[in-house]
Amino acid sequence: MRRISVKEFLERSSEELQLKVVAGGSGTEKQFIDSERMQKLGLALSGFHDYIHSGRVQMVGKSEISFLAQLSDQDRRKAVDSLRPEDICCILLTTGLQPPIELFEFAETRGVPIVQTPAISSRAISLVTELLQKLLAPEITVHGVLLEMYGIGVLLFGESGIGKSECALDLITRGHRLVSDDAVRLRRAGSRLDGFAPELTAEHLEIHGLGILNVRDLFGVSSICEKIRIDLCIELVKWDEMEHIERIGLEMREKVIFEVPTPQFTLPVSSGRNLSTLLETAVRVFLLRQSGLDAAQQLVERHTEIISGDQKN
Repeated sequence: MRRISVKEFLERSSEELQLKVVAGGSGTEKQFIDSERMQKLGLALSGFHDYIHSGRVQMVGKSEISFLAQLSDQDRRKAVDSLRPEDICCILLTTGLQPPIELFEFAETRGVPIVQTPAISSRAISLVTELLQKLLAPEITVHGVLLEMYGIGVLLFGESGIGKSECALDLITRGHRLVSDDAVRLRRAGSRLDGFAPELTAEHLEIHGLGILNVRDLFGVSSICEKIRIDLCIELVKWDEMEHIERIGLEMREKVIFEVPTPQFTLPVSSGRNLSTLLETAVRVFLLRQSGLDAAQQLVERHTEIISGDQKN
């Protein structure tokens, strides 16, 4: 299971959250979050600890602060002391609230970070959940080239040396954008698959004979796309290695990547074929099919109508 430190959670948070550590700062690198779901700390403060999940952010809002405020000093100390530090990775104070002295001392002595946000509880839940969904989404690395073409993410794959990077270079000169070359990081969130470049190779392209190219420096910032959802896969295969070549184009295969089925075309590669034009056309065909226009299906239907008409006559 993927997890992140509280420190990374703080570094990756949005400006709207304005997260600030108010106690237990020593634990930001030692405490880890492994769930996108949040919990309210109220039950634990009331003595119910069985349903506390250690990898979840524990939220403290006005209700919890009001509950502690109405307790006597002795009962408040008892409620806070009953908390098990091994069950709590991080406490989030909403609405700019300050922790009671007992909670502050608990965080400082046990190394449990208390983080403050000016956002109200409902907004904080929404923002934190959205952030953790992104940060905790499972990731893998695949071999290929990822491009943004006509507004969609297109993943090119095929054996090494077949010309994926060279084709990508040509497509970039035509106005399409590079996401990643050679190694593509994939992050799954439900049925959505997002692709981006590893930090080391971002914005670079390797071309045999030319070496490593900085695409941003060569073609400008508009030639780079940092991240995109993968909508289409295109496999490049040597012509003489294809067992079956689709002639009409009725068949639309799927490639399962990271347990997410993605539409796929398979294009045979040989000398004399304008691969960049074929790829652009494949993407246009895919977009037309998405809008309900399928030339192959229309041809089959027209052929069927002609045959039916001849039989009637």
